[in-house]
Amino acid sequence: MSLNKINLRNWVLLFIIIAAAATRFIYLGEQTVLSNFTPIGAIALFGGTYFTDKYKAYLVPLLTLLISDIFVTYSYTGQWTVFYGGFFWVYASFAFMVFIGSQIKKVNVGTVLIGALASVLVHWLLTDIQPWLGGTMYNKDITGYYQSLIAAIPFERNLLLGNLVYGALLYGGFELAQAKFTVLKPQVAKV
Repeated sequence: MSLNKINLRNWVLLFIIIAAAATRFIYLGEQTVLSNFTPIGAIALFGGTYFTDKYKAYLVPLLTLLISDIFVTYSYTGQWTVFYGGFFWVYASFAFMVFIGSQIKKVNVGTVLIGALASVLVHWLLTDIQPWLGGTMYNKDITGYYQSLIAAIPFERNLLLGNLVYGALLYGGFELAQAKFTVLKPQVAKV
């Protein structure tokens, strides 16, 4: 196999994403003040930004989320579960995060910060639909939705912190790597 056929950039991106996702297991099974401080939001943004093939941009982060979710859910419930309450809303929010990441054309602190904030807002608005409509804690009117949103603020704060910290590591690290190793820069189609 020719080295020209291997897309080293994609393999490096995949390795970075898997390494970041592995940090989800640090506090596995524990409810702490850092619950929801994970790399998954930053991974979705990062994948959307750097994978030139949009199929991979969505597939890699969402598959990473799915596989890690299976283990995280098992650690809390003791059951191997793929689908859980709110699954659709969670995965829709992360697909939107990949889209937000794909809109980052010029990587800098400002664009990544805006992406991190926008992705948390999308996650907050979408993932609180399930506890509101599918649960028993909140009224089924708009005030119940507001109550669900308010209850989620600590988790969304941690998601934002995760997006910022892991985003700085992922984006900053890969930008430095691209500057040092030109093979990691996107391939420009030859005419």
